Amino acid sequence: MTDVWSSRADAYRSSPTHASDPDLDLVVEMCNPRAGKKILDVASGGGHVTRRLRESGAEVVSLDPSPGMHADVLAPAEHIPFADGSFDCVVTRIAPHHFTEIGEAIGEMVRVTNGEIVIEDTLYISEEHEEAEKLRDPSHVRSYSEEEWRDMLVDAGLEIERVEYFEKTHETDEWLARTDCTGETAERVRELLAPLSSDGGRTWHDVKLIVKARKSQR
Repeated sequence: MTDVWSSRADAYRSSPTHASDPDLDLVVEMCNPRAGKKILDVASGGGHVTRRLRESGAEVVSLDPSPGMHADVLAPAEHIPFADGSFDCVVTRIAPHHFTEIGEAIGEMVRVTNGEIVIEDTLYISEEHEEAEKLRDPSHVRSYSEEEWRDMLVDAGLEIERVEYFEKTHETDEWLARTDCTGETAERVRELLAPLSSDGGRTWHDVKLIVKARKSQR
């Protein structure tokens, strides 16, 4: 998987839906960055969250398992190489649906924060959407519902502070090209996404869930 993501690195760095959009603004706002605040960006990908947080004065460490993403630390979310409570905030954006062991990843993020966690990821929509995601990108593991996210975070010892929804529109051709999805596979993906598509299939939309949680004081 690491080699696959290295080959995609430039595409994700230049992807409009990752590099901009109001959901990025909201994630940065929820992290409440300021001078001296220590933040870990997990599965940092193209580095968009890291860049924005640093521009706001925060001390940010980026972490990603793929060498091509040029993160500060090379490691998966399930095995974060930092001591307990090393950061004031841990953030991950549009990545958890790739985590092979979601419970372990959440546990690690909770372990290394001394307070806040901010998570954005694709909301579960339907089994058809899940099939489309996996065909387009076999590294997709699963998207989760809001109820599942709440249960996982509470079980990990967090209190939910804020939940936001954000509808994101994707250019279908660009989205497929980012993972080199072509031919019959791409056509099947388009069929599965038909209920979510518009403009004659030129675009399609999904919904992102953005959650801010804090370690329980109880």
